[in-house]
Amino acid sequence: MNLLRRLPATSPPWMRRLAILSLIGQAGIMVTGAVVRVTGSGLGCPTWPNCFPGSLVPEPHPEIAPLTQWVEFGNRLLSVFLVIVAGLTFLAALNVRPRRRRLTWLALAMPLGVVAQAVIGGFTVLAGLVWWSVMPHFLASTILVWLAVELVDEATAGGPVTRTVPRPVRMLAVVSSVVLGALLVAGTLVTAAGPHAGDAATPRLGIGVPALAQLHADLLFAYLGLLVGLGFALWTAGAPARLTRRYGLLVAVVLAQGALGGVQYALGVPEVLVALHVLGAALTTAAAAGVWAATSHRAPPEPALDAPSSSEPTLAASR
Repeated sequence: MNLLRRLPATSPPWMRRLAILSLIGQAGIMVTGAVVRVTGSGLGCPTWPNCFPGSLVPEPHPEIAPLTQWVEFGNRLLSVFLVIVAGLTFLAALNVRPRRRRLTWLALAMPLGVVAQAVIGGFTVLAGLVWWSVMPHFLASTILVWLAVELVDEATAGGPVTRTVPRPVRMLAVVSSVVLGALLVAGTLVTAAGPHAGDAATPRLGIGVPALAQLHADLLFAYLGLLVGLGFALWTAGAPARLTRRYGLLVAVVLAQGALGGVQYALGVPEVLVALHVLGAALTTAAAAGVWAATSHRAPPEPALDAPSSSEPTLAASR
């Protein structure tokens, strides 16, 4: 902490850049995790934290293809990079002057979340990629994406907070976010019953894919209905342009994600579309978090007040 005090205070542009990098990393790890799963590379490194017993990196193995090993190992390397970025983001938040509690806590959630994800991922590997262990691994990433969006917003402006829409509109945004959470959970159930387990020998959820896909689709339509209601509420409340732009982006992303999901289901869930659908889930989560963040307005942070230098005349001396 003493070293931080000697360093120049973190500038708002740098804080924002690190926050954006954390957001990109959190979304990126979701996509690379999907690549691991659709390529059947989940057990390319069958132990954790080592790739093989006694070896941190992949090594020749008669039963595991080199590509499979390196796909899984590459995902682990990205996690290490994300830990570094998250740690730098937290240190930068500690060095913002004046210190801002919400910014610090949001920044702290990044490294803590990555470490928690590493532990969950290790358990998932040791459990043989059983479906109920993969679900929290994905859902934790969506939570971290949401918090990373909040972090970007807080890094941009961290002054006094004012609400941009009435409380009933904010509550409607909360309800829609809860339904989005249920939609994401249903998506993980479809995946758990589907063909992409991360390893061919992994047992799947014993419920038919069509029934789970129908549940997923029903929740999508419920979410779209809530978004329509939210749009009318924003229009009636005279929401600011920043919020309406983010709302429009959310609607566009959800419609694209729904169309992509329908196409992937019709084509038998090809690997490329599965990875793109996971990217769409990350973008949908980020867009929804952006809408929620924009229901409040934070003024630019107040600059730190520097102590007067010894050469400046004091009030007493001027009298």
